[in-house]
Amino acid sequence: MIEKVINAIQDRYPDDFAWCYGCGRLNQDGHHFRTGWLGAQTVTIYTPDKEHLALPGFVYGGLVASLIDCHGTGSAALVLHRKNGYEPGEGGEPPRFVTASLNVNFLKPTPHGVPLKAIGTVHEIHPKRFKVETQVFANDILCACGEVVAVIMPNTFLNKEK
Repeated sequence: MIEKVINAIQDRYPDDFAWCYGCGRLNQDGHHFRTGWLGAQTVTIYTPDKEHLALPGFVYGGLVASLIDCHGTGSAALVLHRKNGYEPGEGGEPPRFVTASLNVNFLKPTPHGVPLKAIGTVHEIHPKRFKVETQVFANDILCACGEVVAVIMPNTFLNKEK
């Protein structure tokens, strides 16, 4: 299993867009999910902390949903960034996406204490809208799957008042 994602798209988001609780590198209290390429698919690796328990031995489902959510928007950003002629770290500002819809199916209890691996497959629905199908594995066991419809973040999301 890969232990760390190299060249994550979230590492390249401009500072104004790097505050998400799930994937924002500047949110010191957040999860810091990082999404990169794994061949033609996308991957995020994350090891839940002790506060992410649902009950002893198992991960809280909300964390799994958050992983699928941020993996989906990060995956859409990776695909559009590549379509625009760039890879993370090679230049060009990556696009930032937000979630239009999120659907999560929990298939098995997710064990705590092991890395979770989210693997995504991205489908372009429209030039500004992508569907990302994600599977979440723990110890190579499929625990959850989900679908995110991600859209390019509207300019109205920028709050210039600080």
